[in-house]
Amino acid sequence: MTLDELREKIDHIDDTLLKLYNERMELVHQVGELKNTTGAPIYRPEREQEILKRLKEHNHGKLTDEAIDALFLEMFAVARNLERPEAIAYLGPEASFTHQAAESKFGAMSVYFPVATIKGVFREVSNGKAKFGVVPIENSSNGIVSDTINCLNDYDLKIIAEVVVEIHHVLATEAENIKDIERIYSKDIAFGQCQNFLSDFGFDEVEQIPVESTAKAAKLAAEDPQSAAICSAVAAKIYNLPVLFENIEDNQNNRTRFFIVSDFENAPSGNDKTSLLVKLPNKPGSLVEFLNDFEAANINLTKIKSHIVEGVSVFFIEFNGHKDDPKIKEIIQKHKDVIKVLGSYVKETDDI
Repeated sequence: MTLDELREKIDHIDDTLLKLYNERMELVHQVGELKNTTGAPIYRPEREQEILKRLKEHNHGKLTDEAIDALFLEMFAVARNLERPEAIAYLGPEASFTHQAAESKFGAMSVYFPVATIKGVFREVSNGKAKFGVVPIENSSNGIVSDTINCLNDYDLKIIAEVVVEIHHVLATEAENIKDIERIYSKDIAFGQCQNFLSDFGFDEVEQIPVESTAKAAKLAAEDPQSAAICSAVAAKIYNLPVLFENIEDNQNNRTRFFIVSDFENAPSGNDKTSLLVKLPNKPGSLVEFLNDFEAANINLTKIKSHIVEGVSVFFIEFNGHKDDPKIKEIIQKHKDVIKVLGSYVKETDDI
């Protein structure tokens, strides 16, 4: 078969795909109209997970599971915006890792606006200016994000999804030679995550200037030819800043988990995780007594972290399963006076 013949076949398939996409979007529109009459949420992570699982099980072609996710998640995002365009607030600025986490779930067509603080993200979702909020909850190197725990305690919003993003840093600069770099901009945490690289290349002797975000670092370095930025590849691209070194972080398995919060709850998907805040009495054995109920019900706990909220010790606990599963529901009812259910959502990872 000639190249022209192959291209002709591809064009024909593309025409067929376009026709099928439009047919799907027409059905999506009808679903959206039904949801609008009931006020039901447009974003249903458990339904998307069900579709992706079915497609992967019936896939016998060249597409990998990752490719199926990439193609269909973007299509889901387009469909949601046709149904009912809804704003997403995220911990900014633009090109932050939180922004990347948001786009990985909601696609390129959604309406995004950066918010300066985690509390601000919760506030904007609570007052209805945004339907969804995206905030970091933990990093594999730096642990739990206290501000997010505090806001989950203070606001009546639910976790409706989690996203895990691999954190890779680059060194980007307008300088033609590394000897010309006199200062490096970045977020303080990013400096700490790249100590080996900085030491190996002699950058530990260069002035390190902490700024609010790695995206801000890229912007400043683009305006300062004798400087560099430790930032994400996306931030470097946005500010047209040449990348000199890639993947400069000390821990190549550095990952951050993000929560998506909103004002509704998910139905069970069959592959769920639940997060709780638990305020136990300050007496010996109270935690063991509480956890014994999970052991007796054969429920797999995936995380237990102590935290201080308003001077009171609380536990951030996660486990496999949905809050409406019979055994879990029974435990929650038994301890309802000390439990705040933060949300049940499709499980993306066991832990980071």
